[in-house]
Amino acid sequence: MECQLCQRELKRLTLHHLIPRQTTKRKKADPGPTIEICSACHRQIHALFDNKHLAEELNNPDKLRNEPQMQKFLAWIRKQSSHKRVKVRRQR
Repeated sequence: MECQLCQRELKRLTLHHLIPRQTTKRKKADPGPTIEICSACHRQIHALFDNKHLAEELNNPDKLRNEPQMQKFLAWIRKQSSHKRVKVRRQR
């Protein structure tokens, strides 16, 4: 399976809600679309951005991919082995 952000091939992917569930649960709304991404990309997204920013600004795969901080991470992660667990640092 291929991560929809970094395009690396991995055995397991995680579901990322493009509009955070925290936002939709309160309103009892439809949880909205999801994408399948690797755990490294998933952890990095949540380390860099709060749920409000994700819901309002980065709510589709292209916006996530084109965000400057994610572009830097994606360029780096693509060079890493899919078997290696990478550490994620908060950069707020």
